[in-house]
Parts: sequence; C-alpha cells; structure tokens
Amino acid sequence: MRKFILLFALVVSGATIAQNSLMWNGAQWVENESQTVSSSSSSVTTVFNPTTGKTWMDRNLGASQVASSPTNAASYGDLYQWGRGTDGHQLRTSQTTTQTSGTLKPGHAMFIVSSSDWRHKYHPKSEPFVWNGLNGINNPCPSGFRLPTVAEWEAEIATWEPYQHGITTHTQRAYNSVLKLPVAGSRVGSTGQLMWEGQNGYYATSNSSGNLHNNLYFTNGELNFKISHRASGHSVRCIKE
Repeated sequence: MRKFILLFALVVSGATIAQNSLMWNGAQWVENESQTVSSSSSSVTTVFNPTTGKTWMDRNLGASQVASSPTNAASYGDLYQWGRGTDGHQLRTSQTTTQTSGTLKPGHAMFIVSSSDWRHKYHPKSEPFVWNGLNGINNPCPSGFRLPTVAEWEAEIATWEPYQHGITTHTQRAYNSVLKLPVAGSRVGSTGQLMWEGQNGYYATSNSSGNLHNNLYFTNGELNFKISHRASGHSVRCIKE
C-alpha cells in the first residue's frame, strides 16, 4: 500500500511521516537523524519556474524545511566543499583536519582545512567532472538532480523582482523568488569557521577551473558570481535534469 505524506509531497511505501521530519542529507531521506527512508521509494519535493522551465529542489541540501524567512536557520542546510560527496564533512558541526586528501573520496567525515583545495593534487582529467551533470563522480544530489551551472543561476535570477536601491535588497529578491533562498552563510576553507549565517548567501555551481570554482553570492546590497577555492564550504541547491 502506498500512502501520501502530508505537506511533504513525498511518497514513501508503507509509511507516513510527520511534517518537517524528513530531510535529504545528500544520500538518502532521514528522519530525526536516525530513521532512514530510501530515496529509491520516494519523490523529491520540488518547485517549478514557468519562465525558465526549470525544476529545482524546494530547499537546500541538508535543510529540514523550506525557508519561512531569509534567516530561517532550519532552512540553511549543509555546506559542501566543492566536489566532495556526502560523507559528513558538509555538516556545520563536523570536525576539521589539515590533512588534504589524495583521492576524490577522502573516506572520513571531517572538513578539510586548506587555503586552496581539499585535495593535495589536482587531476585535470577527472576532477572537473566530480560535480558535472547527473553522473558526476561525487554528485551529492538525489537521483535525477544535479548541481546548477552559472548560466542556469543567471536565468533564474533574471526572473526575480527588480532590484531598487533603498527599496528592495538582493536578500529579499532571493527569498521572494520561486526558490526561497535563505542567507545560509559559508564555511571558510582556510579555517573551517562558520561565517555570515543570516547575512550572506553562497550557492555552489558546477562550474570550476583548476582548484577554483564559481558560486552565486548575495547579500543585501550585492549580488554576483564569485570565484572561490574548492576548500570553501557553500550551500547546494539541486536542479532537475
């Protein structure tokens, strides 16, 4: 028997789960950080932008709910180092290590502190593709979803309400959009410190070059694409292929 999960738009075989009790942690649906529900039997809650024709997850990876305000902490979600999979490092409370990784899968749950890259050697033949498309080696998104490109973010931003200095802010524009993006902050790659929660938004893209990558950045008075080192921890919002 299949039951519809109230307010989650999520179908799970033979189980009913309370509102706001599920979240996608990058590998599977989890309830209260203990009970797990296989993603193979569930559907991801999404939002659709009719102007761009794109479908997105309705919340950040790791978030327990859709943002109810730009500074709603429960909607912040996790902070991923660019190109890493869901191994626990993305948790805001994860421990840190200064030991960079020799592989694409470090094999531990620690946030790797580095002034540039969480890898100690860049491999140009494989590493540009770790977060590229559905088949990215370390794609953290649910099945059928992937990291958005810069161009896809730009198309989305073009549908937001106009920015008017002194009247609207970029934070308000991001939250008032279809995606309801919160200002979830970031994690500094060189120290592992959490910064700018409730003030700035940093959202990863699949675009990268060497040990650098592009991310969408916004605060009240600024919105642009920044270039960051791969060791930095940023929010992930997945887009449907």
